[in-house]
Amino acid sequence: MCLAVPMKIESIDGVRGVGSFAEGQYDIRLDLVAEPAVGEYVMVHAGMALDRLDEKEALETLKLLGELYEISGRISE
Repeated sequence: MCLAVPMKIESIDGVRGVGSFAEGQYDIRLDLVAEPAVGEYVMVHAGMALDRLDEKEALETLKLLGELYEISGRISE
């Protein structure tokens, strides 16, 4: 199964950037996002930002992913 996750753009250098997700920072490509800006949220799959995401939607998605992570930890115990 493939999954795209919301990441906040922390820095930009041309078409490359750094995005943050779950207390980590990851190199991402920004080729597909028109005029990306530091502080914006983007949906990232396999290191490629696919589209811009509004902050409210990004934070809600991150909250739900966190809940799924917690549930999966309890199931595997």
